[in-house]
Amino acid sequence: MKIVIDDKIPYIRGAFEGVAEVIYLPGSKTTPEVVKDADAIVTRTRTNCNEKLLAGSSVKFIATATIGYDHIDTDYCDSSEIKWTNAPGCNSKSVEQYIASILMVLAERRNIQLNGLCIGIVGVGNVGSKVARVCDLLGMKILLNDPPRERAEGSASFVSLKQVMDEADIITLHVPLNMKGEDSTFHLGVETLFSELKKKPILINSCRGEVVDSLAVKNALKSGQISGFICDCWENEPDIDLELLSMTEIATPHIAGYSKDGKAIGTQMSVHAISQFFGLGLENWNPLGVEQPANPVFELDGTGLSEQEIISKAILHTYDIRKDDLDFRNNTAQFEQLRGDYPTRREFPAFTIVPKNVPEGTSEVLKKLGFQIG
Repeated sequence: MKIVIDDKIPYIRGAFEGVAEVIYLPGSKTTPEVVKDADAIVTRTRTNCNEKLLAGSSVKFIATATIGYDHIDTDYCDSSEIKWTNAPGCNSKSVEQYIASILMVLAERRNIQLNGLCIGIVGVGNVGSKVARVCDLLGMKILLNDPPRERAEGSASFVSLKQVMDEADIITLHVPLNMKGEDSTFHLGVETLFSELKKKPILINSCRGEVVDSLAVKNALKSGQISGFICDCWENEPDIDLELLSMTEIATPHIAGYSKDGKAIGTQMSVHAISQFFGLGLENWNPLGVEQPANPVFELDGTGLSEQEIISKAILHTYDIRKDDLDFRNNTAQFEQLRGDYPTRREFPAFTIVPKNVPEGTSEVLKKLGFQIG
């Protein structure tokens, strides 16, 4: 059998070589000619798996090592009996870390206390639920909006989008891109929605670029309807709106989920799915060689610091989003290269804190965030 694999998927080399012919290619070079005689494709979001790519091919299975799957024409695949799978939740802890870093930078820049601040989380799946957990540990008031979950589970835990717009100081988006239907999320942040905002919130988009209308966001920033915009996912990537970039408070090149841990899990899920479908016997395969972070063990001195300041030092030690923001602004034309060559970022459990003058309650919060306490 033949498997075509995006050459930017980490840790996958060697997984299938003993059971299949394997071709590694950039996503942009995964063409109809390449996949014509392939049995399976392992891909990322940069390859559109649609009729143009797949018609007349022998492809039977597509695995995307990503949470999102809007690059897969699922209707075409279903009608053509091509099975597909994504990797739900694989990078949820990475996005959790990304949002935590944002919150700490915002608190420092704006001199605000997160405890008691209201955050609206739109989309409460694998990612949104973990973001909610972090915000709860930080003492924030949390509003959850997720219409599909609300229909399935009842309204006790959820609020309307209007209530989020009315009450939230920060709004963070974690929805899939749905182009149609009652749960359409395309241009969720439309101008009419922005006009209803009451608290001039900060808006964060780390889900899909097309969820937010770029023009509407620019207008909302210019008019003061929102007090800040933080963006990881952009319309028309990699050809992004440079005016919008110049107006953002924090900007990154679609890397919120790019921790090495999340990438390894996504790769593992893809390998296991293909193995199970074709009976390859690789269901126990695990990725090797996940890089260690710099300074995985560090002393944290809490002398004279508030709990928020102590937690901020811990989180920003693992990941300071300001570096990604600066690298992106200095290299806007290198959007894909910044993603493809993204440096090692490990999640909280890869780090051990040696606390010094840190209150027991704060150490417990750090432990719940995922840190090892030495």
